[in-house]
Amino acid sequence: MTTVDGPTVVDGGQNTNPGPAGGDLPAPGTPDIPEHSGVPEAPPGPTVPAASTEPVVVPPRRSRAGRDLPAAIGVGALLGAIILVALFTVRAAFTVVVAAAVAIGTVEVIRALRLTGLRVPIVPLAVGAFVTPPMAYLSGLDGLLVAVTTTMAVAVVLRLFGPGDGLLRDLAGIVFVAGYVGFPAGFAALLTAAPEGSWRVLAFVGTVVASDIGGYAAGVLSGGRHKMAPSVSPGKSWEGFAGSALACMAVGAVVLAWPLGAHAWQGVVLGLVTACTATVGDLGESLLKRDIGIKDMGSLLPGHGGIMDRLDSLLCTAPVSWLLLTAFLH
Repeated sequence: MTTVDGPTVVDGGQNTNPGPAGGDLPAPGTPDIPEHSGVPEAPPGPTVPAASTEPVVVPPRRSRAGRDLPAAIGVGALLGAIILVALFTVRAAFTVVVAAAVAIGTVEVIRALRLTGLRVPIVPLAVGAFVTPPMAYLSGLDGLLVAVTTTMAVAVVLRLFGPGDGLLRDLAGIVFVAGYVGFPAGFAALLTAAPEGSWRVLAFVGTVVASDIGGYAAGVLSGGRHKMAPSVSPGKSWEGFAGSALACMAVGAVVLAWPLGAHAWQGVVLGLVTACTATVGDLGESLLKRDIGIKDMGSLLPGHGGIMDRLDSLLCTAPVSWLLLTAFLH
């Protein structure tokens, strides 16, 4: 057995010690019988197939859902602990966590877009994504709009000093990145700054997590026979969506009725809308990755992929959650 980097490769039994004349050495214990020696040849025995010289690659073991489930659970638990500690100790610290996550997610998206030939500047967009949530937390909706527009303006000016070819595509890429990552992340900061902001954020994040877990469990248990969008995401099924909706409505009803003191039916509405927006966000990123030709946005989180592979549903849901929770909780 030969050890190489990556999967284990098993040698197929090839003789690597040729004789002096270029032929194979005789097997151990076999007398050296020259040709035409007069010694009769042994009768032919049963034919034994030669050992294959092709390397045998041992594939890694995976779960039924196609990902490393223990790693995914461990990373998810760690991320949940970080969010809860930051959220219920110093709320401003949670905003910093959001800012760091969206800055990394912005870098991942830009690197993916560059595979298609787009020249989108990383530094102004990543810095702007990091600044946007704190600006929204400190200055509200006005701060969010100022941060996003300033980010896009600086990135556009820097790009104008670059090559002239492909300028329109690159400018569209700048607007897409700022609007896809930094702008919706600001609504999570707006939720945090509101009265009872920690519980509002918990209602928002909890329903999105419930969508992921409920859809995953329902899809695996049912076999996911009725595909939702097989050309975009083969793993998405209507059975999984039903599980997402039920889990979201249950979590939303509990969190809004207690401890936020709203009506349970409002939590059901929040959960149902979250199931839709989270699914759209997941499918939207899957469509983007399929168009680019990549499997994951990154590899920072074992069992999950990149930061953006966890933020896709959250970013799509954040503005809608802010609107609904603001309306329900006055």
